[in-house]
Amino acid sequence: MMPWLKTIALLGVGVLCVPVFGAETARPGTVNYVEGAAYLEGRQLNAHDVGSVGLDPGEMLRTAVGKVEILLTPGVYLRLDSHSAVKMISPDLTLTQVELVQGRAGVEVDEIFPQNNLQVIDGGVATQLVKTGYYEFDASHPTVLVFSGKAAVEAADGKFMEVKGHHAMTLAEGVQAKSMKFDAKNARDGLYNWSYLRSQYLAEDNNRIAGQYAGVAGFNPGWYWDPYGWNYTFIGMNPFWSPFGFGFYPPWWGGFYGGYGHGHYGHGGYAGGGEVRGGFSGGGGRGGGGGGHR
Repeated sequence: MMPWLKTIALLGVGVLCVPVFGAETARPGTVNYVEGAAYLEGRQLNAHDVGSVGLDPGEMLRTAVGKVEILLTPGVYLRLDSHSAVKMISPDLTLTQVELVQGRAGVEVDEIFPQNNLQVIDGGVATQLVKTGYYEFDASHPTVLVFSGKAAVEAADGKFMEVKGHHAMTLAEGVQAKSMKFDAKNARDGLYNWSYLRSQYLAEDNNRIAGQYAGVAGFNPGWYWDPYGWNYTFIGMNPFWSPFGFGFYPPWWGGFYGGYGHGHYGHGGYAGGGEVRGGFSGGGGRGGGGGGHR
């Protein structure tokens, strides 16, 4: 057994801490990756904060020239663009609510349960993320873009309006807008590409460590710490594809990266050596540039 592995396992809406490989845990709001300059309540984050600090209710996370990734419910990542800010409203598993205060954010949803009420507030309007997929929000011109998946936007009458994949909706308090189709391929920009790359790396991390939990009593799906990648990745009960097309696998699946087979983590497959990247980088790390912390 490997005591340096940190883990939290959350199934449905319950919290199951499995003390097999360590005691430190992740929770909604945990900082999972930092690139460039990011500040939590005015304090600049550093390498030691990754995986160990997070947003409490009412706290604000801001970026300057840089990006940051935080964990929401198990299997859900929020990624904040440069010159952006997000505020934690509620970190509960049954009501996970964040507010985009400035700039832009992307949300990758790899796993979600009916009991999870996952909401992003933008322009004073709550949008519930209902299905697995990839979503983007813009605070400058309050909008939700559903690249894939399904969202439900709170309407003027208190009801929710559905926004399906390849559709966008303008968000304005008291206004009942309609969703409009958009060209998802042409809408891919720097934030989308960074989210794509982060999803690829997290799938690699899943492939690298999932097999270490094969046969471990008490295993449950949830966030598991990868000390090589210096971040949490998600390990579930069944194999699945991320919205970007990268494969995530359970411990008993078989073909794992780094000693567990051929490590297939994308539609085109992957078999390769142990690439190393930092969990924090002033100029990039494996998330987008030069060296960093490991």
